[in-house]
Amino acid sequence: MFDAPTSPADDVIHHFFATPLNTLLAERQAGNPEEKALALFRRCIAEVPAYVDFLRSRGIDPVEINSCSAFRKLPLMGKADYMQAYPLPERCLGGSLKGSDRVAVSSGSTGRPTFWPRSALHELDVAIRFEQVFHDSFQAHRRSTLAVVCFALGNWVGGLYTTSCCWHLAAKGYPLLVATPGNNKAEIFRVVRELAPHFEQTVLLGYPPFVKDVVDAGLAEGIDWPRYNPKLVFAGEVFSEEWRSLMAQRIDSSAPCHDSASLYGTADGGVLGNETPLSIAIRRWLARHPEAARRLFGESRLPTLVQYDPISRFFEVHEGTLVVSGENSVPLVRYHIADKGGLISFEDMWDFLKEYGLSTTSELGLNADFQPRNLPFVYVFGRADFTVSYYGANIYPENVTVGLEQTEIQAWATGKFVLETQETGNGDKYLHVVVELLPGVEADSRMANVMAESIRSQLLRLNSEFANYTPVERQLPRVTLRPFSDSDYFPAGVKHRYTRRKPEQ
Repeated sequence: MFDAPTSPADDVIHHFFATPLNTLLAERQAGNPEEKALALFRRCIAEVPAYVDFLRSRGIDPVEINSCSAFRKLPLMGKADYMQAYPLPERCLGGSLKGSDRVAVSSGSTGRPTFWPRSALHELDVAIRFEQVFHDSFQAHRRSTLAVVCFALGNWVGGLYTTSCCWHLAAKGYPLLVATPGNNKAEIFRVVRELAPHFEQTVLLGYPPFVKDVVDAGLAEGIDWPRYNPKLVFAGEVFSEEWRSLMAQRIDSSAPCHDSASLYGTADGGVLGNETPLSIAIRRWLARHPEAARRLFGESRLPTLVQYDPISRFFEVHEGTLVVSGENSVPLVRYHIADKGGLISFEDMWDFLKEYGLSTTSELGLNADFQPRNLPFVYVFGRADFTVSYYGANIYPENVTVGLEQTEIQAWATGKFVLETQETGNGDKYLHVVVELLPGVEADSRMANVMAESIRSQLLRLNSEFANYTPVERQLPRVTLRPFSDSDYFPAGVKHRYTRRKPEQ
């Protein structure tokens, strides 16, 4: 039982734990996202010293920001000109770290690592995203559930943030037990063998390549995944629908739209959106209709497609990249997260689908009684610098991924690869793909040839630049096969990068 609320923070905490998900989302849907963002701006003017100076240095009078249209003209925050330009306490509400009780550290992929304090109060907004997945996709409010956190534990945002949000769901009354083996496969397997038989379903939460490693290695060690009715939660990477189908096959799932979900999250903003059965069903349809996908997203690769709550995280688009505003210990006001992507309203998405003859969720493969959430969509390609340029064509890792996820190749490869361009001794450029083999698989030339042909086929199908810019005689990539956990290309325990711009010497 909770005591009667004694402060606004207590009221928010009590409301989260006492209010069903449907009611929470209905209340938020009745709000005005732009007015909420404007209110956040006014609070920052009153409570965040760094933001006041940030505006003053740019000649902006906060008094003049009195409308939503004026809000949209505010300068963008960035890591270099704001987060790393002011002391951490001055970026916090109240100009102090006193309101924070936990901290995460970003990876530092764009510079030095950045610290992101937060409080349990701000964590509840993110917990609602987890609740959507566990409630709407996994029916965890009525099924006993073992949640196995496979993200790395420590200062990084993934592991402890996920754990804490799952604990909030358990405290809210979900029949949920949270285990935290982190990214230690031996510990994960011990947890699954000992605990999973006592639950109706088991949820594995982790980065997509690592979850695949866990499932594949578990099968090799005799773990009967289908026995535990597994569900999968991913974050951190874009993956193809062929890959999702492969994972569904590995765990014997016949409902990929309900048995898996990806989260769109960042260390600075928390979880910004989540896949839903509807967004997955739409994405799977788009994967089968690449021309429609190119028309919708403007590119040959398929982005992550999630739904989001604009009251929690207010998105805008700036020159093809995403900008977000949201309350945290370090509040974000038009923060440029630099992910390439865009926004689609719920109504506009359905208007687009209707042009292709789709007017009901059942036509997308969902049950006829499925009720979608009326929430907008955000799509995310990820950072724009993870491409390789080849004969003027931008080659995306997502295109190559599809080529390696064909049926025959699934028995040989883990799905990890490194894409790079190299030159022959004569100075001729060629596309080089280094592929990681599954444990115990021995390389042979036939495998490499099959993979090269499959990659070329999918590049021609999915990437119009490749098909039109690359000379026919240069379209077949060279494939090099490396053993599982090869130290040069696939070192264990390191977040994998799918591209290299310069050949390693």
